[in-house]
Amino acid sequence: MARSWTRLHEHLGTPPGPLTFDMVKQAADANLAESDDLDWKEHLPQPPREGRWNELAKDVAAMANTRGGLLIYGVTDKTTVPVGINPGEVNTQQYAQWIRNHVQPYLPDLTFTTLASPDGHLSFLIIDVPASPMAPHHVYGTAAKDKDQQAAVVPYRDRDHTAWMAEYQIERAYRERFTRTQHAQDETDRLLAHALDNSLADQADPSAWFVAVARPEQSLPRTAPPLAREKASDLCATARARSQQLTRNRLAAGPLTGLEVVSSHPRPGLRRWVFSTLPLRTGREIYTELHHDGSTVLAVNLSWKALRGDDTEAPEADGILVDADIVGASCRDALALARELARHLGVDSSVNVTATIATAEPVPLTPVITEYGGFRSIPDHAHRPRHIQPITALITPADEDDHLCASAQETFTDLMHQFGIIAYL
Repeated sequence: MARSWTRLHEHLGTPPGPLTFDMVKQAADANLAESDDLDWKEHLPQPPREGRWNELAKDVAAMANTRGGLLIYGVTDKTTVPVGINPGEVNTQQYAQWIRNHVQPYLPDLTFTTLASPDGHLSFLIIDVPASPMAPHHVYGTAAKDKDQQAAVVPYRDRDHTAWMAEYQIERAYRERFTRTQHAQDETDRLLAHALDNSLADQADPSAWFVAVARPEQSLPRTAPPLAREKASDLCATARARSQQLTRNRLAAGPLTGLEVVSSHPRPGLRRWVFSTLPLRTGREIYTELHHDGSTVLAVNLSWKALRGDDTEAPEADGILVDADIVGASCRDALALARELARHLGVDSSVNVTATIATAEPVPLTPVITEYGGFRSIPDHAHRPRHIQPITALITPADEDDHLCASAQETFTDLMHQFGIIAYL
C-alpha cells in the first residue's frame, strides 16, 4: 500500500497524498540526493544471476529493515537525470516473485506503481517499501560453486548506500521486533479493557457484549492534524452505508445504525471522539470511539431483545443470550469503520482488528439465531461457552469491499464456531 508522506513530499513541500509523475520529475530535476529512504535507479530490476544476490530483494529488504522508503527506476543515481523506463518491460508479478523467493519474513505491503508523463514519452517505476514491523528481513541466495548451499544476510540502508548488519545489529533488530510486538499487544489489551470497562460497568441487566478494537501497525505522527468533529460523524455514516452493502441479511441493522440518534453530537475524549447510546437507557446500548491516531473501538450489547415476546417456540435460555445476527452486523461495522477512518487519516500501514464477546461475569453464553421465515430460536446443538477467544483480522485502507466482506465473514465465522454454529453474513 502506497504511503501518503515520503521523502519527495517533504522535499517539495507538498501535502500528504499519492505520488505523481510531476513530483518525481521535479525531485529529479532538483537533484534530490539519495538517502536512507530514497534510492534512484537507472534501469529496471534484473533477474538474479549465478553467484550474486538478487539486487531487487536486497534493496527492498534494506529499506524495510531501516525505516522504509522509495526505489525509483528511470533516474540515474548520481546525476538524477530522468531517463525513464519502458513501461512495457515492467513485470510486477515477476518482481514480487523474486522478493517472495529471496526475502524472509515475507513482505506483504509493497506497492509497484508506474507513472507516465502526460504525453507518454517518459515513465518511472516506483516501488514503495514501508518500514516493516517484522524486521529484520533476511535475503537468501546461493553461491555459484555450491548452488545447494543457501546463505543469508541482513541488509540495511546507511545514508545513501546499502550495508550489511553485523551480528550485534541483528540481535538488536530482533529485540526491537519483540518489543514492537509486545507493545502492540499491550495497546490492544488496553483498548479492549477500556471498552469493556465503559460498556459493562453500569448494565441495567446482565448482558453479553461484542467488543472490537482496531489499531494501525504504524501510528500516525503526533503532529498529524486531529480528526474534526463533523468528519467523525461523516465517517460513521459512510462506514454504515458501506457495511450495509456487504451483507445479504438486510434485516439485521448494524450498531452504526443505532448510533444515528447521537451521530451529530460526539463527545470529545483524549484525542478521540466518542459516540454512545449508553446514557439514553433506550434501545440497544452501543459505544464507539474514533481516535486521532487511527484506532477505533466498537462495543455493542448483544443481549437486548435477542428473543422477542412472540418467539414462544424458543426453549428456555441457559445463561446470557447472544444475538448471532447482531454479532455478524457488528463484525461488518467494526471493519468498515476501521477502514474508513484509516483512509481519511492517510494511514500508511495495515490495521489490526481484534474482536471478542464478553460478559461481566463468566456465565454460559447462549446463541440466538434467525431461522427461515424470520423465527428466532436457540439451537439445540449449540455450545454454551463461558469465555470467547478473541479473533484477529488484518485489513488495509486500500481494501476493496470484497476483501473487507471476506474479513468480516471470517471474523464472524470464527466467533460463532465457538458456539458450535456455522453462520453467514
